Amino acid sequence: MAADRLRVALLVYRGNPHSGGQGVYTRYLARELVELGHQVTVFAGQPWPVLDEGIRFVGVPSLDLYRQPDPFRFPRLGELRSPADLAELAIMCSGGFPEPRTFSWRVRRVLSARKGLFDVVHDNQTFGTGVLDLMRDGWSVLGTCHHPITVDRSLDLAHAGSWRRSLSLRRWYGFLAMQKRVARQLPRIVTVSESSKRDIVAQMGVRPERLAVVPIGVDHERFRPRPDVAVVPGRIFTTASADVPLKGLVPLLEALARLRDEHPGAHLVVVGRMREDGPIPAVLSRLGLDGPAVRFVSGVSDDGMARLYAEAAVAVVPSLYEGFSLPAAEAMASGTPLVATTGGALPEVVGPSGRSGLLVTPGNPGELAAAIGRVLAEPGLAAQLAEAGRRRVLERFTWRACALATAEHYRWVIDREPVAERRVSPARVAAAAAATAAATAGNVGPC
Repeated sequence: MAADRLRVALLVYRGNPHSGGQGVYTRYLARELVELGHQVTVFAGQPWPVLDEGIRFVGVPSLDLYRQPDPFRFPRLGELRSPADLAELAIMCSGGFPEPRTFSWRVRRVLSARKGLFDVVHDNQTFGTGVLDLMRDGWSVLGTCHHPITVDRSLDLAHAGSWRRSLSLRRWYGFLAMQKRVARQLPRIVTVSESSKRDIVAQMGVRPERLAVVPIGVDHERFRPRPDVAVVPGRIFTTASADVPLKGLVPLLEALARLRDEHPGAHLVVVGRMREDGPIPAVLSRLGLDGPAVRFVSGVSDDGMARLYAEAAVAVVPSLYEGFSLPAAEAMASGTPLVATTGGALPEVVGPSGRSGLLVTPGNPGELAAAIGRVLAEPGLAAQLAEAGRRRVLERFTWRACALATAEHYRWVIDREPVAERRVSPARVAAAAAATAAATAGNVGPC
C-alpha cells in the first residue's frame, strides 16, 4: 500500500440518494476520496446506492421491508434465514425501525471475511451494535453523525396530535437508545456543522473532544447558474418533505397563501410525494391552494433537479431544524436566490441574512411570506443573493474539501491503534481480496 493511499470501507444502511442525505453523502464523499487516490468500497443496504466509476460496491441485503410499492410487507417464510432476518421482522411488526441495528449485524459478518483489506471502517450514521463489535474485532472505526435523530423525534412528538400517535412514534424511534450508546464509544465522530456538534454533545452524550466538524459539499459543477434556462416568473421551489414536520412544509404553504394576495402568480413546486392519506391535502384545501398553485414532483434525476433550481425565481428551505442542509447549498451553488430559516445549522450554511440569502424564524409563515415577496419584487436583491450564494459555496462547501478533511480523520483513527491487517495472515488477505473482487465486479450487486 502506498504510504498516502487509504483503503476505506464506507458503510450506509440505506444507500440510495433519494432515501435522504446519507446516500448523497456516501456517493460524493466516495467519489472525491477516489479522485484523491484512495480506494473506497461501499457496503450498503437497500435501496441500493448510486455510485460513480471507480467505487467498489458490496451489497448487504436486508429483507427490505419498507420498499415501494409494498412498504411494511410481510416476507415469505423462505426469506427468514438468519437471526438478523428474524429480528428485522419482529422489530418492524412491533412498530420499531430495525435497519440500523440489523444492518450493523450483517455488515460485521460480511467484513469478518475481509480482514486485512481495509485500513479504516467509516460508519455513515448507522451506530448499530455491530459497529462496536467491529472495533472489538480489531478494526479502526470512525463514524459520521449528520445530526442527532433525537431532534427528529422531539419535533415529531410535538406534532403527534394524539396519545396513540405519540406511543407509536416513541416505539419507532426506539433505536435511538442504541445509537447513543454506540456513538459514545467511538473514538472519533465527524459531524457537518457546529450546530450539530452542540446537539450531539447535549442530546447524545458524546464527549466534545471526540467530535470533529467537517462541512459537507455540493456538486457545484452540476448545480450551477444556467443562463440557457429561463426563470419561471413567480416560481418558488423547495424539497421539503410532505410527511416530516421537521421540514416545515406546512408553514411554507401558509406563507404561499398569504403571498398570493400580492403576487397572484406565485406558485410552489415541491420535490417529494404527497400522501393522499397524509395531512397535506387537508392543509391545501383549508388554504385554498388546490389546483396549479402547488405541484408535487417525484423521481427527479440529478440533472432534472439542477434544472428545477435554475427555473426557480426563489428557492426556500423552510425547515424547523437542519444539521447542515444540502438543499440550501444546492440552491446557492445554482445561483438561485435563497430564503431559509434559522433552524439548526442553516445560518452556518447561508451566512448572515441579506448576503447570500434571507433568513427568517422557523415556523413563521408571515416572515416567510415577506422574505419571499421581497425576492420576487426586487430583481436587484435577487441578483445579489444569487451571486453571493454561488461564491460562498465555492469558497466553503466543496466535496473535495470534505474528502481531504475526512481523510485526515481516518489517519488519526488508524494511528490511534493497529489496523486489522497487522494481525491477519497474507494468505487470508489474498483470499478475502479475491472474494471482494468477485462481489464487486461491474461495480454493482449484492454480496
